[in-house]
Amino acid sequence: MALEEQCSAPPRWQAISVTHVEFPEGDLTGKLLAYISLLPVAILVGFVTLIVFKRELHTISFFAGVLLNEGVNWVLKHILREPRPCAGIHTTVYAEYGMPSNHSQLIWFFVVYFFLFLYLRMHQTNNARCVDLLWRHVLSVMLLGMASSVSYSRVYLLYHTWSQVFCGAVAGSAMAVIWFFFTQEVLTPLFPKIAAWPVSEYFLVRDTSLIPNILWFEYTVTRSEARNRQRKLGTKLQ
Repeated sequence: MALEEQCSAPPRWQAISVTHVEFPEGDLTGKLLAYISLLPVAILVGFVTLIVFKRELHTISFFAGVLLNEGVNWVLKHILREPRPCAGIHTTVYAEYGMPSNHSQLIWFFVVYFFLFLYLRMHQTNNARCVDLLWRHVLSVMLLGMASSVSYSRVYLLYHTWSQVFCGAVAGSAMAVIWFFFTQEVLTPLFPKIAAWPVSEYFLVRDTSLIPNILWFEYTVTRSEARNRQRKLGTKLQ
């Protein structure tokens, strides 16, 4: 159905509670896509959670890039001033302009940056190389599907046009490439110094950029410390 027909005979819209994301009433596909369109919000919540509990400099830098990307989106919206499709069809819209799509720009920034991190930043392990590469490829396909789904949801739910979503994807991808290499070439060499600042030590901010596999490192260190404490506890009880 053409966009003009959709706008001329709009369905009744129903909002997901709390979020105010609307979908056509009785449309199960629209309801699913409405939930999918909330993935950027989940990503932001995930970033805040990771920063609070991990306090790792590269994660903080990644999140700073997300915020910068949001700022660029705001500037572009107010320069281009292109309205959303079917103006007034949604009762709650936080931004008047639709070019480029904020959701599309954010999700593609996240996904492209993650691609670069997976294939350029993470070191290859010597053992289980095939398995290591396989999970990266699988994760990449899942991320690509996630970004495509979020982008499509914004068009399906009449929040954006295809051109607005496409421009958002291009802008987000470009910002991701720029911020990734800026982080790698400029910020990463400074991380050890930043981690040594008194304020960083006070808030337990750490730099793990030289550790190839942080999951394996944390697992082995935690297991070793737990065994040592268990031995000491057993010795005291004897």
